[in-house]
Amino acid sequence: MIKRPLQKIIKGAAHGCGLEVTRYYHTPIEQRFTIQPNGRSRGSVLLSLWIEPFLLKKGEPFSTNHTHNSESLLIARQFLDLGYSVDVIDYRNRTFIPDKRYKFFVGLRTNFERIARQLNSDCIKVAHLDTAHWLFNNTASFRRGLELQGRRGVTLSGLRIVETNLAIEYADCATVLGNQFTIDTYRYAQKPIFRIPLSTYVSYQRPEGKNFEACKRNFIWLGSGGLVHKGLDLILDAFSDMPDYHLAVCGPIREEKDFESAYYKELYETPNIHTIGWVDVNSSEFIEIANRCVAIIYPSCSEGGGGSVITCMHAGLIPIASYESSVDIDDSYGVMLGDSSVDTIKKAVKKISDMPAEKLKSMSRNAWEFVRANHTKERFTEEYREFIEEISAGSNAKTLRTHSRRKRDASISMRQYL
Repeated sequence: MIKRPLQKIIKGAAHGCGLEVTRYYHTPIEQRFTIQPNGRSRGSVLLSLWIEPFLLKKGEPFSTNHTHNSESLLIARQFLDLGYSVDVIDYRNRTFIPDKRYKFFVGLRTNFERIARQLNSDCIKVAHLDTAHWLFNNTASFRRGLELQGRRGVTLSGLRIVETNLAIEYADCATVLGNQFTIDTYRYAQKPIFRIPLSTYVSYQRPEGKNFEACKRNFIWLGSGGLVHKGLDLILDAFSDMPDYHLAVCGPIREEKDFESAYYKELYETPNIHTIGWVDVNSSEFIEIANRCVAIIYPSCSEGGGGSVITCMHAGLIPIASYESSVDIDDSYGVMLGDSSVDTIKKAVKKISDMPAEKLKSMSRNAWEFVRANHTKERFTEEYREFIEEISAGSNAKTLRTHSRRKRDASISMRQYL
């Protein structure tokens, strides 16, 4: 076990997250990183999240590929600031065995059940849920694969399958980074679920002087792996039939060779489709692409928070997204797809393109203002701190289990989506 006083780690290696960390000799996945608060500890907390950001050398670059890196640090910092000692392990650590009493355990779905079974009975166990429930997610993803198979006569592997787990069953409560969609996939478990708004690692100044008349027919798809899951096939099918509308494709296309082969013509031989590949959202290249486009299209079949959409909204792009993308969208700044069919995507593209430039400018501003108010590291920090204070007030797991913040009359059956 590795211990360092708090004053030696609060120094800026995490780009404003408040922690400086050090690399150690053991395999990162097998390590435990312990941080002590200033003053007397109120008890110990175990975090089973992403350990990589805690093991950076001073000055070593901090990954911006996913918000989970900064969010892991922010969660640790909130417990520290409230006077708790914090042990951090990697969520993939299959050898860790608790050797002390913990007041709180916060963990991702992977490995949650194994650790939860070994904790003291009065420990409050918090599932940190960054995806929709695995049954919903996997069913929806396989359905997308089947639909593509029927539409194009090809079977592709670009799905996003979540491993089987019982995290919500073994948790006393849970946090989600998405909206009501994600919450409802876990509602069956009858556990208190707290929404913590997804943060973003990068934020941008509101685009000024953007020519919306010139860019109103230009759109972007931005996503990570799982191209079929995230609806890129549907978008390519739509734009290949709309030569007057342009699409920039930003994602790891070359990492999914079967998808690239099946959609080679659309990706590389269709004049109005511009395949760029992976783009660092912290780069000037991304800003230039965003400034040439009016909206992001993201018809994902299941998400835990829709980080790509949130990032693009920070860049002033209007969101066109599925309900299952788990991002709050209203008519003042975006378009919620009624379904994710090719025809519906076409209609949404034309709807945006037919709007006056002044209307688009207003929607862009509203999208930017919405995420600046609701999806930042500062907002994540505030909400997570309030969450800790609330569950701390419950004093023990038994008390917490009797409390639920969820509105039961808002329950939506998963069958409505499948």
